[in-house]
Amino acid sequence: MTELSTDVRGRSIGSMTDSGSAVAESGSGPTSAGDKVVGAVSHTVLVIWSLLVVVPLLWVLMSSFKTSSEIFASPFALPANWSFDNYRNAWTTAGIGSFFLNSVIVVFGALVVTMLFGSMSAYVLARFSFPGSRLLYYLMLAGLTFPVFLAIVPLFFVLRGLGLLNTLPGLILTYAAFAFPFTVFFLYAFFRTLSKSIAEAAAMDGAGEWRIFFQIMLPMARPGLATVAILNFVGLWNQFLLPVALNTNTENYVLTQGMASFASQAGYSVDFGALFAAVVITVVPVLIVYLIFQRQLQGSVSQGTNK
Repeated sequence: MTELSTDVRGRSIGSMTDSGSAVAESGSGPTSAGDKVVGAVSHTVLVIWSLLVVVPLLWVLMSSFKTSSEIFASPFALPANWSFDNYRNAWTTAGIGSFFLNSVIVVFGALVVTMLFGSMSAYVLARFSFPGSRLLYYLMLAGLTFPVFLAIVPLFFVLRGLGLLNTLPGLILTYAAFAFPFTVFFLYAFFRTLSKSIAEAAAMDGAGEWRIFFQIMLPMARPGLATVAILNFVGLWNQFLLPVALNTNTENYVLTQGMASFASQAGYSVDFGALFAAVVITVVPVLIVYLIFQRQLQGSVSQGTNK
């Protein structure tokens, strides 16, 4: 009986295994074929999209080493002489160097202010309940829907009243104010996903709220901070409407203003080689910052939340 039961049990398990493998094989045929079709289509779309993005960038990079006559004579040919004269002219003669420095000061100053106060506000709204907390959060969301051009006139009079019109500190505060709602909105959801037990354990050990935030919760939110910093940096670096309306002093021009002025100051007699070099100078910092943060983001979400 024991041998019979063992034999029957073995046969039943074997039949179940064979039937399961048969079902898996029968189900894997159409699924794998569908996956291949989806993979082929998605890869084709990605290749086309990559070409649409990369080819113009490569053409601008190649044209930045050409003279204006070479650009018009043979737009897609390689430059006859690979020289950095266009970059030198753009940096010194066109004033791109000073515009670049102004952009760095304004954008990084606004990022520091936004990330510091935005993370603090998001943490308080996400972790503490007090009268009016939901109202404040919804007001932050309303700030995301407010068009920039509607605030130009009020901002003009406010900055003029504070004596910050046509100044870099005025641009820093303005940039920070417009990046603040998105920062709070993004980090609010991120702080709510973090474990409360770690903060409670730190409080039981005698840590205050400031220490819990800066030494525990903020390092845990590093992936979210990196993501929102990338998005804010790209948006602020490419900002054009605010500086054009609130900063008419040519000495305080940022890169977007300087590029527009450089492209239109001489009409058709503009040095297109230097103009393309200025475009490369404008794009490279965004690519560098994105690549640096992208490396930090890879696989850091689970590490940040488990610390």
